[in-house]
Amino acid sequence: MADRRNATSTRAGVLRPDEFAAHADVERLECSSELSRWVENYWCLRWDLPPDTSYVSSVLPHPAGNLTVELGPPRPGVGDDRVVVTGVVTERFDVPLTGSGWVFGVKFRPGGLHSFSGVDANRLTDLVVPACDVLSEAVCAPLRDLTEATPWHEAADVIERALGAYTDDGNGRGDGVGYDTVLTLIDDMLADRTIVRVGQLEERHAIGRRQVERLFARYVGVGPKWVLARYRLHDVVLALDAGYDGSLADLAANYGWYDQAHFTRDFVSQVGVTPGAYRAGAPIGPE
Repeated sequence: MADRRNATSTRAGVLRPDEFAAHADVERLECSSELSRWVENYWCLRWDLPPDTSYVSSVLPHPAGNLTVELGPPRPGVGDDRVVVTGVVTERFDVPLTGSGWVFGVKFRPGGLHSFSGVDANRLTDLVVPACDVLSEAVCAPLRDLTEATPWHEAADVIERALGAYTDDGNGRGDGVGYDTVLTLIDDMLADRTIVRVGQLEERHAIGRRQVERLFARYVGVGPKWVLARYRLHDVVLALDAGYDGSLADLAANYGWYDQAHFTRDFVSQVGVTPGAYRAGAPIGPE
């Protein structure tokens, strides 16, 4: 099977990235070519805050599932088993950081988690579950031996071996035409910013809306309209974080919003403040 190495996400997502970088360190690592068909990358997060200090990390997540080892103060939804799977998160993802912590994560491509679990992605949307509920014990067991002292590259080696053995056993189920179709559509959404309607994808690839909806429910966990809107909102936030100081109406139109009121509603519903307030540095986290 040919490798699939086109990116299925950007570096967007973290809100107020400069503030975030002052409180936590994150690093992304490439996976092996053998796993890149299913895995986007590995990511590693570490923080060590002074006593009586906290910081709320706010993220607009990508349409992808994650497998994580989470050591330190637990976030909501994480119990005694710190090896968990998180499905696609449809709202702003706020995590309070206190004390010190260490997280190692596997960011799957849209549909990649389904390939290893066989679980339809829409059954995991907005959920955090113990990884052993959806993945084999052969994958989960080695991750329970990781500690905060484990170097990130060694953690990557551990999961590479676990997932690699899983695919070698022939358990990967993402090699069908449906998975290829989803990745092709995702590629187009990311590569061509003139695509602002799902109908454009359907026309370009001669595929019906119902089929697209079924494929995204099974492999991604959210509909194609949501995915396209999330990518375009990422584009807008990236521009604002990079210092865009032009007209917000022009910014909205550049990414497919032809009504500024609609743009503002979408931005507020996902980010928590208006585009103007975000640009001005207004707080976005929970009160």
